[in-house]
Amino acid sequence: MGYLKVSSKSSPSSVAGAIAGMIKDGIPVEIQSVGAGAVNQAVKAIAISRGFLAPVDIEVVCAPSFADINIDGENRTAIRFTVEPRYNKAERSSSDKY
Repeated sequence: MGYLKVSSKSSPSSVAGAIAGMIKDGIPVEIQSVGAGAVNQAVKAIAISRGFLAPVDIEVVCAPSFADINIDGENRTAIRFTVEPRYNKAERSSSDKY
């Protein structure tokens, strides 16, 4: 699976639009950021995407994780965010696990 790579110069509104579009299409979103500024832009984008998805009654949940990556021969630690739609218990089928 690919990642939406967010930098400190990424536009949060543009990233939010990409997140909302993928979530509407039923595609879970993986975001990868390296550095404090990039993580800040990613978090803002996730918050903005909630506003884009609210009119169509979709809520999202976000799970952060660490990832060791290599950039230009240098090992770095990235923050990855998995963004998925959140389902209410009433919307889950009996076969879904909690």
